[in-house]
Amino acid sequence: MTIIACGDYYLMGEIELRILHTSDWHLGRIFHGIHLTDDQAYVLEQFLQVAGDVKPDVIIIAGDVYDRSVPPTDAVKLLDEVISRVLMDFSVPVLLIAGNHDSPERLGFGTRLLARQGLFIIGQPSTNLAPIILQDSHGPVYFCPVPYAEPSVVRETLAAPDATDYNSAMRCLLKHYTASLPRGSRAVAVAHAYVAGGESSESERPLTIGGTEMVDAACFQSFNYAALGHLHKPQKTGTGIYYAGSLLKYSFSESPHRKSINLVEMDEAGNINLDKVTLSPRRDVRCLEGYLTDILTAPKNGENKEDYIMVTLKDTGALLDALGKLREIYPNVLHIERPFLLDGGELRGPRGDHRRLSDMDLFSSFFEQVTGVPLNSEEARTFAQTVELFYPKEQR
Repeated sequence: MTIIACGDYYLMGEIELRILHTSDWHLGRIFHGIHLTDDQAYVLEQFLQVAGDVKPDVIIIAGDVYDRSVPPTDAVKLLDEVISRVLMDFSVPVLLIAGNHDSPERLGFGTRLLARQGLFIIGQPSTNLAPIILQDSHGPVYFCPVPYAEPSVVRETLAAPDATDYNSAMRCLLKHYTASLPRGSRAVAVAHAYVAGGESSESERPLTIGGTEMVDAACFQSFNYAALGHLHKPQKTGTGIYYAGSLLKYSFSESPHRKSINLVEMDEAGNINLDKVTLSPRRDVRCLEGYLTDILTAPKNGENKEDYIMVTLKDTGALLDALGKLREIYPNVLHIERPFLLDGGELRGPRGDHRRLSDMDLFSSFFEQVTGVPLNSEEARTFAQTVELFYPKEQR
């Protein structure tokens, strides 16, 4: 297999094109105050192991390589180490596009120089966008990278007044590519977008408000495979249209997900075969629900007590230092929810002028609003005794 890009040729591979597709690494992510760089390094070591074992012809990183436009130093070092090992140890070219979390200018620094080493970084659309061509024994395969871009950027860059939203902007960019592709050629789109029908998670940053971020799956109908980034759940959203999903679970809504990378093989006719290679994190993201005493018994067989955990407590009474007690068993409990405190969702005050109500009336109203049940006689007596103890009548 040969790569044709910028006039350079690189001898690679043989019969079928083999692609390793990943996305949404979000290097430098902070999760409930925890810096995840060590967790990301742990799972990226597995990614490198997979790359060494399956020997792909190209690796695609479909955007959001960093978690923010100005990434921390350790995140930059981690990316440098991973990409360097891929290029130098395995001699596998890398195609990387910017996502909505990335700074396209920073990410695209040194693009022309790095392309000669097999690292193709597309930070933002330009008037000279051209496919990256991989040549195998059956002929060329055209890779069309579409980084995340605001519609206004596409309108200005391509002089495309019709690019009024994300869907029309995507159509303009892909049309820019397909116009130069030979009829019947094998083609792969690489994009960072929210394709209609995809399932989102809490950890994704919305591109817009009101649904105008959606891109129609029909945009990719001319391609044999669409390697997508942005949505964190690995999923298929149309024929040949796949999200690889994020590197790790970045919200508790993702706890049911199984994170993976896509191994894609393309034959002479452009037909694809896709396998998911599961990644095993050092610490999983899990949700526990139950009564405090039951959860404190101990982790079940096979559970890692070091996992990042959200606990939903079903207790309705007062709890003393629930978080401290839970962290004695699960040191990485990051969030506690108590649904009974939110029941009703409506703020209700005591009827009448509160200035004329007794302490008991005020407390009873407060107690019922917080717990969802009326104050019983024993609780009322305890409250009255407590008030009398600390605030005798002569002091009121």
